[in-house]
Amino acid sequence: MAFLQSAPPRQPIFHAPAAVLWLIGALGALHLARLSRPAAQSDALIYEFGLYPLRYSHAFLESHMANPGTLWERAVPFVSYMGLHGSWTHLIVNCCFLLAFGPIVARRFGNFLFFLFFLVCGIAAAACYLALNWGSPVPVVGASGAISGLMAAAIRMLPGQAPWAAQSEAPLAPLLSRQILVFTALWAAINLVTAVTGLGMGGEGGLIAWQAHLGGFLTGLLLCDPFDRLRPRSVDTPVDR
Repeated sequence: MAFLQSAPPRQPIFHAPAAVLWLIGALGALHLARLSRPAAQSDALIYEFGLYPLRYSHAFLESHMANPGTLWERAVPFVSYMGLHGSWTHLIVNCCFLLAFGPIVARRFGNFLFFLFFLVCGIAAAACYLALNWGSPVPVVGASGAISGLMAAAIRMLPGQAPWAAQSEAPLAPLLSRQILVFTALWAAINLVTAVTGLGMGGEGGLIAWQAHLGGFLTGLLLCDPFDRLRPRSVDTPVDR
């Protein structure tokens, strides 16, 4: 009888790999930790760990007789800026995009390559912002550049792999395929509108930079294939667990 049959198991609300949820949790914890400090200390963390282009300009440092810091102190912000966000809105928007595109990449790459890919895209995004804003006093903070790289990789993996599906062996979409060209043009247009209108400017922590978005996105497009060749072709334990 129908009412005696066992009910099908319920699907989880967030059917995302653990790596994505860990990353979201880490970003949230870092933001909460910064905001829990007094205002002066919170601002000091932005100054120390945000990416300030002026810190890398020899002309600026020389004219202001400023200490550039050690090589390590100038290298750390290329990674640490990703853990800083200007506001809860900034963080939540980034996490929504991460939850939308991150699972596709995490399931295909596995945890280690997923985190490495995220970092590489974020570093490339910072380098792009630095190159196009040399000597600027406006910092860039946030993980949106790295997430843009995940977005690009996810688009290359679709439609061969749906966001909720298991790891797929379907080939990546070619760089010059229609879906890639259309999405790239759309993403570039959105960010150029941001540049013209200034929608990404300001905020508590600094700048949500369109240059970083495009730099991370292009890096994700180009490095998706090399990373895909490194991934394990057989995964005994699902990365969701």
